[in-house]
Amino acid sequence: MMESVLNEAERKITLLEERIDYRFDDRQLAFDAITHSSYQNEHKGIVVSNERLEFLGDSVLSLITGELLYKTVREDEGSLTKTRAALVCEESLYEFAKQLDLGSFLLFGKGEAQDGRVRPSTLADAVEAVLGAIYLDGGLNKAKAFILPFIKERFAAMKTSSAGFKDYKTLLQEIVQKNRGDKLAYEIVDEQGPAHDKIFLCSVKINSNVMATASGHSKKAAEQSAAREALLSMGVEL
Repeated sequence: MMESVLNEAERKITLLEERIDYRFDDRQLAFDAITHSSYQNEHKGIVVSNERLEFLGDSVLSLITGELLYKTVREDEGSLTKTRAALVCEESLYEFAKQLDLGSFLLFGKGEAQDGRVRPSTLADAVEAVLGAIYLDGGLNKAKAFILPFIKERFAAMKTSSAGFKDYKTLLQEIVQKNRGDKLAYEIVDEQGPAHDKIFLCSVKINSNVMATASGHSKKAAEQSAAREALLSMGVEL
């Protein structure tokens, strides 16, 4: 079994390296980066999932993006934080994963393979795992070479967009916090569609009052949409 696992992993790693134009010195890091937890569950004691690398990659991504914004944008801390959140959100990383066709390089358990390869949250996490592996293997500059072109492209698109990015959840939270005692909460009230293309329906409440309900292809996107609808219902200009 071990030989077949290693052969499959090596094939996937080689293909991934060609796609991202980076060769790993430590093949184990690459192996871990492409291993979904479902694959680990089917090969207990043989492989390690990419969850720890995802954790590290999230921090590396935040650092790289924060440095870019610090050097290029003259805004206050709050604005910088919102912009960084937009650049590194699940939807953004999912777009990068699709550009790389990252799902085709990942190792999944049999029950997860079909849906996992196209699930936004899984692919976004995998981007962070690969970034974390590159950081450990080659250092910060190599990590930047991998992710920074996409972040810059995303940032440029954001700046030229007529609407730009607005973090509606944060804006709504800031408004609600002005009234002491009011509590803001989001609830996923329904899920529709197949596992690989789900639509989530989210309601946003202030105290016990439902302010708005909206949908999205991920829970985070649905929450943003619900927050936007709530702001509009409150007469906030967006």
